[in-house]
Amino acid sequence: MTFEPLLTAPFAIQFHVVTVLPAAVLGAVLLARPKGTPTHRLLGKIWLVLMVTTSASTFFIHGIDTVAGFSPIHLLSVYVIMGSVMAVNAARRRDIRAHRAHVTGMYFGGIVVAGLFTLVPHRVMGAMIFDGTSGFASGLAAAIVSVLLVAAGALAAREAGWAQRVNAMFRRR
Repeated sequence: MTFEPLLTAPFAIQFHVVTVLPAAVLGAVLLARPKGTPTHRLLGKIWLVLMVTTSASTFFIHGIDTVAGFSPIHLLSVYVIMGSVMAVNAARRRDIRAHRAHVTGMYFGGIVVAGLFTLVPHRVMGAMIFDGTSGFASGLAAAIVSVLLVAAGALAAREAGWAQRVNAMFRRR
């Protein structure tokens, strides 16, 4: 593993990484901890600011040029920004079910799914993990990152109640 690809990356990518890493950790903490407490509300506001900032920063990153400098992955950024507004509105209406769905969807899509896309070869995070090390070390680093992303996705899915819905669907048959 080497930090050189990140240290030599454009400022927009460095800024994006600096905002997305704490958002990933804080989001997992929020999903795992009790809901509705003053601490949850404060950390949730911080998380939303980090997520919106992270999403906004992607509009200055144009590594995968598809249409006018943007790629399909930028749709996740639009989804997170819109989802943030919907999550706040749902919380204010005390519609906890909708709030939970928006927040877990943003975490799963904006952190887990987007995080997996960063591991594609020739992208900064993929280069950090896979370049400059032995095959064993890069494989171990990739395994650790993959396990963390899958665990975060499982946590988001559990929080959203997806597992219960899937189990209920199969029990009906």
